[in-house]
Amino acid sequence: MTTIVGISGSRRTESYTRAAVACALEAAAAAGAETDLIDLGAVDLPLYHPDRDDQGESAALRRRVREAEGVVVGTPVYHGSYSSTFKNFHDYCGSDEYEDTAVGLVATAGGGSYGATLEHVRATMRNVHAWVVPHQVGIRGASGAFADGAFTDDALRERTETLGLEVYEHAERLRR
Repeated sequence: MTTIVGISGSRRTESYTRAAVACALEAAAAAGAETDLIDLGAVDLPLYHPDRDDQGESAALRRRVREAEGVVVGTPVYHGSYSSTFKNFHDYCGSDEYEDTAVGLVATAGGGSYGATLEHVRATMRNVHAWVVPHQVGIRGASGAFADGAFTDDALRERTETLGLEVYEHAERLRR
């Protein structure tokens, strides 16, 4: 069975990023994937140190990504880029985790700009040999796009579900 892991790079309790990643995972699950959500706000992951091997839950988290055929990466937009929470986790990972893995991108912005964030994440994922799917989701004004952890905008929900499906479909192709 194809496994799709979602990574939420937000530390907020009521995270719009986590809600969006969960929506993409639900669509992948409905298509037949086994899904798993890594909520980086709820794990023990010390600041990455290149002279220290596995710290906190890093080994287990990396294994979950490495064993997946697809990944949905979600990050809030901070200062035109991705969150330090996601960056810290991503520093633990490399091509061993992402080689031949389909990856979908989600960025949630409090304001209106998410383009640079998606470009930054795409570049770093390609650098570790991930296969980033062409479809991506940027969410402007995220606080108005969700209520009670669910999308209020059907078009955004559908785009996010499409992302989950595309990651699943590309992961299936890469598995063969």
